Amino acid sequence: MNRRRFIETSGLALGATLTPNAEDSPLLPEILPGSITDVAGIKVGHFTDARRPTGCTVILTEDGAVAGVDVRGAAPGTRETDLLNPLNTVEQVHAVALAGGSAFGLDTASGVMRYLEEKHIGIDVGSARVPIVPAAILFDLSLGDARIRPDAEAGYNACKSASNKTPAEGNIGAGAGATVGKLFGMTRAMKSGIGTASVKVGGFTVGAIVAVNAVGDVLDPSTGKLLAGARSPDGKHLFGTTNAILRGEAPGSILNGTSTTIGVVATDARLTKAQVNKIAQMAHDGLARTISPVHTPADGDTIFAVATGKSARSGTVMLLGILAAEVVAAAIIRAVRAAKGITGLPSASDLV
Repeated sequence: MNRRRFIETSGLALGATLTPNAEDSPLLPEILPGSITDVAGIKVGHFTDARRPTGCTVILTEDGAVAGVDVRGAAPGTRETDLLNPLNTVEQVHAVALAGGSAFGLDTASGVMRYLEEKHIGIDVGSARVPIVPAAILFDLSLGDARIRPDAEAGYNACKSASNKTPAEGNIGAGAGATVGKLFGMTRAMKSGIGTASVKVGGFTVGAIVAVNAVGDVLDPSTGKLLAGARSPDGKHLFGTTNAILRGEAPGSILNGTSTTIGVVATDARLTKAQVNKIAQMAHDGLARTISPVHTPADGDTIFAVATGKSARSGTVMLLGILAAEVVAAAIIRAVRAAKGITGLPSASDLV
């Protein structure tokens, strides 16, 4: 039974009508057309540096949200992830920052903290309010002048642009310098970006936003069709990284830590720290369904999960974790479809 037929017969109310006799059409974008800002209590803001392809994206939870994280890639660049462990004291975060610029981009979280402090948002410690802002970065220093990267001012400006409107996708924010399909070298890679999606089931809303900068290729899990990734030596066709390796073709040399897919999953359910950490873990299934290979030594794949509690109902991890994987997969597909090619790096729409 294929994936479309399973959903048709399972009775899941995913908020859209599936088109009969359309087995070859992509499934996820049809049923998950929303954005992470459909989750009550979430705002998103982008900053894109016009001097080169790089930027940052801020997910604001100004009223506070219970948060967790799961890191699967072997080369992560993160900030404030230890406090998300259920054993540790702090219960809520006030924003999550996603940025390009490799480790330099972690400085964006300082700008987010400054913005939130000016609004008197943070943990009250008596003498001050301390905003809690976890962050993760991706590597995009190979595009343009590596001395230009997102900094604290970029994080601050992303906050100033934040709203609960549907955020832009593609070559913007943390996705401005994102690329995919790099295992045979950057000359055969493709442009990617940032994408978002949401779904409402059982009275709960779950949304995701993901910046896709993977070593591997991106495919549509409903059809198995490659959407973006390593290109053939002449650059005109998708190559199929995993199949090429199975045929015995040796991958090129790639520096560890020079990729990474990062994102945030959000829900309006009421959850504990242990529960949101499990949802972050389950959300990585969305990466595994759409990116091949994934979680490699060169990737620092990191997914945060936040629960705003705005629904005032306690959610079940089983349901919300399944939905988290779906919205992550949809956001990844939307990221590569929304991307626009740049010099030397075509996008999925260019190859079509």
